[in-house]
This record gives sequence, C-alpha cells and structure tokens, in this order.
Amino acid sequence: MARWSNWSGRLTARPRAIHFARSEADAAALLKQAAAAGIEVRAAGAGHSHAPLVPSDGIVLDTSGLAGLIDADPSARTATVGAGTLVYALGAPLHRVGLALINQGDIDRQSIGGACATGTHGTGRTLQNLSAQVLGVRLALISGELVDCDAEREPELWQAARLGLGALGVVTALTLRVRDAYRLQERSWTAPLETLLPDVDRHAAAARHFEFFWYPEDDRAVAKLIVETDAPPRYPVGDEGSRIGWSHEVLPSHRPHPHTEMEYAVPASAGEACLLAIRELIRRQFPAVRWPVEYRTVAADDVWLSQAFERDVVTISVHQDVREDETRYFRACEEVFLDHQGRPHWGKLRYLGRDQLAARHPAWARWWAVRDAVDPAGRLLNDHLRALRP
Repeated sequence: MARWSNWSGRLTARPRAIHFARSEADAAALLKQAAAAGIEVRAAGAGHSHAPLVPSDGIVLDTSGLAGLIDADPSARTATVGAGTLVYALGAPLHRVGLALINQGDIDRQSIGGACATGTHGTGRTLQNLSAQVLGVRLALISGELVDCDAEREPELWQAARLGLGALGVVTALTLRVRDAYRLQERSWTAPLETLLPDVDRHAAAARHFEFFWYPEDDRAVAKLIVETDAPPRYPVGDEGSRIGWSHEVLPSHRPHPHTEMEYAVPASAGEACLLAIRELIRRQFPAVRWPVEYRTVAADDVWLSQAFERDVVTISVHQDVREDETRYFRACEEVFLDHQGRPHWGKLRYLGRDQLAARHPAWARWWAVRDAVDPAGRLLNDHLRALRP
C-alpha cells in the first residue's frame, strides 16, 4: 500500500496510489480518469505544510516532476515556472537571466505551487506574500481540461487559484511577477525583548526585511534586519550574523529540526499587543515552552483567502517539537490570536471550523463559489477541506 508523509512525519496517509506526474498532460488525464471513477485526488508538493491539506485515501498526485524555469521575460519582469519547482531551485535559474523573486520565506524547501496555494510569505512591511505575485495560473481541471487563467482570461478562476489550497485543480505552472536580481546584506543581533520592542516599528520601516524570534526561556529576542546593497557577495554565505549575497542566498535559513507550527496574521497595529499577550500566556500557563515565537510583517494584498487580504499585518508564529503534544499550548495561543482579529496561515496548524473561517475572510463565499463551479462533485477535496465547504 502507498504511504505519504509530510516533511516532519506528523502527517501521514495511506492513499490507494501516489501518482508521479511527469507532464501536465499526464496530470490532466489522471484527473479525468479519477473523476470518472469517483476517486478523490489531492495534489502534493514538497509536503512542507503542517495542515492536513494532502492526506487522502484516494490518489495523491505528486507534482515534483512538473519543475523548472519554463520561460522568463527580463524586460517585463515575469517568469513562468513549473508548479513543482522547489523554491530553492528557482534562485539560480532566475539569476542566470538577471531576475529574482520579489520576496520569499526563510524556509525554501517548499514547492512554489504549494507555497502559493497556502499564502506563504517572507517578511517586509512593503512586501506581499507569494500568492500576490501570481500573474497567471495554468490549471488541470477535474474534467481533464487544461486552462490558462489570469486577470484578463478567466479572472475569477485566476483570483481563486492564486491561493487555491489545491482545491480547484492541479496547478501545473505559474507565471510570477519577479524583479531584477538584487543583493542583500543581513545583520543579526540579540537583545532583551523589552529593549527591542520600542524599536520594532523603526526597524521595520527602515529595512527591506525585518523579523525576530523571541525565546521565552530567557526573554531574549534574536533580530534580523536585511537591506539591499551594492556590496559584492561574501562567500561562503553562512546562516547567521552578517551575510552579503544575492537575494536567494541571503533570505533562506537552515531549519532542520522537525516541528509543528501555528501562525496567525493580526492587523499591523495589533502586532505588539498580541505578542505581549502571547508572552504573558506562556509565562502564566506554559513556562516549560522553549521553542521561539516568530514576528514578521507582510503588506496588504487583494488575494481572496490571504492572511493579508486588504490589510497590512504582523504574523506571529508559535512552534513545538514534533515529538511533543502541542494541543493545549496551541489552542490557548489561538484564543489570543482570535482576540486580536487574527487569520490563520493555511499551511499551518489551526483549530477553526467553517463558520469561524468564513467570518474572518470577506471573500470566503466567493472563493467557494468559483471552486464548486469547476469541481461540483468535490473530487479535489479531502476530509479536511470538505468539512469547510459551505
């Protein structure tokens, strides 16, 4: 029997089959065949989500074969890439044609299709998430049809598929807004949280990227500030301290330890208050927590299911070792996030149900209407997503 697992080993599934798509025609044919047989299909990228978006007892369609830089237009600053391309594998090919992603997270092991499907982001007060950079989507529908959608062609389908949770079809390729290649310089330092907090807004406004990890054990914060630079790269590029290199060399960090994670985005104006409430919660109820709390900024966008839909946000993430039971801790944190008007990250753990999510996403009904129009029988939904269906 086939077995699928996410990167941490926390999520597993025993699907009837894992199908490795080598071409978009193969993916489309598989969908048509599965639909005729009444079999559920879920697409899988690198399996880096903490949320149960992939597990299915039907077919898991592995998109890793749909990879590579398909086309690039340096003058228009666009690039078309296979959806199964791992984010770390995009840096060098884009760089060779003088381009780069506008932003990315500090983990680059995800597939670009999965990262966009869940609203993955980096940090930067003026920088949006990856889904907001999607100018076009090539999609294999459950009917077996291959469609191209963008702001002009099938605009509603494009809008829903930019952050589509793998529920509208199998994304085979994405056209992304990119920019000219650029170099970055990073500076890291450690400070007590009370010392850092008064300067957070100043740092976030002054730098292209700013974030910090707060460690509950000793109340210290490890901050990271990154600015653009004309200085030449300095090799080897390390993981910490002062780094200078091209964007795809500086933005990622090595995160090897298996963990589970919850992240909520709160309005930017509520970021500090929410963090302090989380700190008080940990001190009062969970003093044994050692994993850090991460604080980042993301700019507003118009992507229907985005954490940052129509509002600038601060994202706050809590973590726990994958071998530990995080339930009590994460549920308590979630209550704090909800008290501060938070929206959960789609690729990370949450406990909200359909009605709670609908109340937090103004375009919820619109997204589901587009989704249900292309897959009325729900063949692209697993149990996790089916429970959210209006």
